[in-house]
Amino acid sequence: MNAYQIGLIIQSLISVISVAGLFALTSLGGMFSLGQAAYLAIGAYITFVLRHMYDLHFLVAAVISVVVSALIAWLVGLLTLKLRRDYFALMSIALGQAVVSLIVVFRDWTGGAMGFTRIPRVEPMHLLLYTLGITILVLFMVRNFKYSRFGRMNLAQKNDEVAAKSFGINAYQLKIKTYIFAAIIGAVAGILFALRVRYIDNTVFNWSLSVEMVIFLFFGGTNSLTGATISAFALTMAPSFLRGITIFGQSMEAYRIILYCIMIIVVLNFRPAGLLGERELSFKWIRRIIPKRKEAKK
Repeated sequence: MNAYQIGLIIQSLISVISVAGLFALTSLGGMFSLGQAAYLAIGAYITFVLRHMYDLHFLVAAVISVVVSALIAWLVGLLTLKLRRDYFALMSIALGQAVVSLIVVFRDWTGGAMGFTRIPRVEPMHLLLYTLGITILVLFMVRNFKYSRFGRMNLAQKNDEVAAKSFGINAYQLKIKTYIFAAIIGAVAGILFALRVRYIDNTVFNWSLSVEMVIFLFFGGTNSLTGATISAFALTMAPSFLRGITIFGQSMEAYRIILYCIMIIVVLNFRPAGLLGERELSFKWIRRIIPKRKEAKK
């Protein structure tokens, strides 16, 4: 593989991590967010600004950025998660725009609109292996979260919050924990994204990045982690295939968001729950085959 192909795979894996966090937030917690990119920005900027200004070790700076992201999510959750779902969605947009504006305000540290470039270079193949490992870990955590007691309580309060409260579920505290969990995953994705591109500015983490994550989630399956994973990986790879296609002298890669939206409209008309709906990848069929083979040997 050449450097371009490796970079494309890394970017696709980062999209999978980002969408996995959004899956926990929206599909399990029932919180529709259009500001998840804010936590990618927080993770990326805090890590590399601390590393540059205070010469901290990368892992130390990364841990600090993840903790800060969790604290910000906790504070935002305390103030907003008692709101109705549509008001929370509006708040998430405001949070995303606020973070983008703060990047410009603190330009002495962040570089503002000029961007931040003091990001160390990591060998592409090494970065691919690190990203792949983190992707597998994140998917494992989100999958376990879905089938855990917390995941089941989340689904209960998502479907009927009043009924969930009647069974003793503290929906407010549960939402805060889920929101913090999604923010941590977003911060990790932001750090990897910065290592991948080695240049970040205030326009990289605007609302369109959050919208792109939502599109990936709804396209693959709103209640399917498998569908969201496949969708995020495939649709991130898709623009590279659109690059060679031109219509009226314009590359179709520039219109990927429009094409994504058209696909979403088509899918939601014929498959309202997304391509996979609620279906998940299962390995139970392997367990069924193994006993049959043992019986055949006997």
